[in-house]
Amino acid sequence: MAADGGVLAVSSMETPSWAVRLRGADGEIAGAGILLSADHVLTCAHVVGGAGAVLTAEFVGAPGHGVPAVLARVDGDAYVPEALDEDGDPGGDVALLRLEKSRPPGDAVRLHRLSAPDRRVRMYGFPLDHNGGIWFRATVVGGCGRDGQVQMSPASPGEVASPGCSGAGVADSLTGEVIGMVLSGQRDQHGNLYSYMTPAETIVRHLPGVEAYTVGRAAVDARLRSTEDDAARELFDERFAQRLADWLQDDGTPLKISVVGHDDDARAATLRRAVTLADRELRTAVSVGRTFLEPPGTVPSAGDHDLALHAGGLASAEIAERIAERMGLWQHTGESPADCIRTAKVTLTLVVVGVDEALDPPALLELLDVLRAGGSRLLLVFRTDGEHHRQACRLLLDRPARERRDRLVERLREITGPLAAAVFERRSTVVPEKVPPLDADLVAVHAALFDLLRARAPGGGPDPARYERLADRVSARLTGHLRHLDLLAARRDELTGRLRSYHVLHQHATRGAEDPAVDELYLRAHSLLRATPCDVRAAEAAVDDFTHRVDAGGEAGSGPDDGGAGSGPDDRYTGSGADCGTGYGAVSPYRDGGRPE
Repeated sequence: MAADGGVLAVSSMETPSWAVRLRGADGEIAGAGILLSADHVLTCAHVVGGAGAVLTAEFVGAPGHGVPAVLARVDGDAYVPEALDEDGDPGGDVALLRLEKSRPPGDAVRLHRLSAPDRRVRMYGFPLDHNGGIWFRATVVGGCGRDGQVQMSPASPGEVASPGCSGAGVADSLTGEVIGMVLSGQRDQHGNLYSYMTPAETIVRHLPGVEAYTVGRAAVDARLRSTEDDAARELFDERFAQRLADWLQDDGTPLKISVVGHDDDARAATLRRAVTLADRELRTAVSVGRTFLEPPGTVPSAGDHDLALHAGGLASAEIAERIAERMGLWQHTGESPADCIRTAKVTLTLVVVGVDEALDPPALLELLDVLRAGGSRLLLVFRTDGEHHRQACRLLLDRPARERRDRLVERLREITGPLAAAVFERRSTVVPEKVPPLDADLVAVHAALFDLLRARAPGGGPDPARYERLADRVSARLTGHLRHLDLLAARRDELTGRLRSYHVLHQHATRGAEDPAVDELYLRAHSLLRATPCDVRAAEAAVDDFTHRVDAGGEAGSGPDDGGAGSGPDDRYTGSGADCGTGYGAVSPYRDGGRPE
């Protein structure tokens, strides 16, 4: 980065030298900015307020005790105001300012093209009461709207972007590189808090001059970009385009393998079109808006993929390096790119065309399998349906499907075996308050298990996702019911101890004299607690009847040799039933009408 004229990655929580505080003509803080060069500051158009406005740029991270201030105005026509599309989604809102007086080049930073999904980021803005600036933390959630903007979830409610943060640089927490710019923050009608940023690629599309201050290779290889010749020859496969758009917009299929032969010009052009439209930087202004002239369901959204590579003539090590760079893993020295990818908890949506034209297709397939296992989404395009294509289907489709089915089978067996047995064993000891439809659930799980064991072809048979949802639902019910039964069993044990304590207290207080009424209450409670299964609610009522009667007898006095109620060595037992002895009454799950969960 320093060699490119910018500072090194942010490595501390200090005020970054590239952070700019912008004031309007009224002297109030209008927002933030990013110093991209000695003469240029990037910010939001709404911070500027108008193409002819003059602002004061203040460099709060400059060394020394003072804060240098320099006048700034829009650099030529580098001003794109915010505009709403036909869906009401915002776009644009970027501006590049030129400083009247240059700053030290070493204080500037470069924007970096980097895949964004699920990344933890930091922003340095100037909200109310924090004129000197403050860091905000967030996690990238995903793209929003058609312009390629990105939604971020704040790390805490107080860290949502607020006035004074617009235009702030968004730095990746892993690498420290600035990957975008804060646009705004929002609380929706449901109380959810979000911040929004525009990534480097989207900024470059709106302000081509910013590309000079942007590093990192573009997300789409030159060989995969749509050409004027594609449009002129009207090469288009509508059904293929719809399938591509569905996958790029995440149809729930993590991996897609397709064949596009060299002689199939229409499918090749359709593939280039989809890849180009799904890129934030290459997508044209026309395609960002609602495309009425395009066939329905054929236009992906900007940012639907993170990287599109052509593997033809490349070694797997070169491809791994390209992927690791896009993931932001290049700083891990001492490890190969493939090892970095294997150990990193970073995912991306990857398009690889010409897999069978790579220098070493088997090695490339192993790398792609690592990405698949790590959670990345993959679109793999082959030129022929030959051996490499068949190997990819076996390695990336059949084997994972078989392993997934085997895991599901084991899980269903666990549900119908040990988990169900534990539930029915507990139900033989205590009576549940509520009984979920366990019999029907277990019949459904047994049927699913039968279907899975009967299916032979890994790619055929029942839909595993449906049975996984069934397993989730039934497992949650059984586990919750088991927890409920365990609470009842624990309550039964507490009641047994309480009854025993009060029985000893009663016998001591009466010197062993018979009291048929109290004895009958004791025997009834004792019988209910020993019953299998035990009705804990009925047993608790019976124990309460007995303990209340014992307490009432103690308060009324006793035999001629007693010193009166509460006297003698055993006055520790007197008092209310809730506080007496072991104090079990205070923890009853039925107090105040409540029931165990």
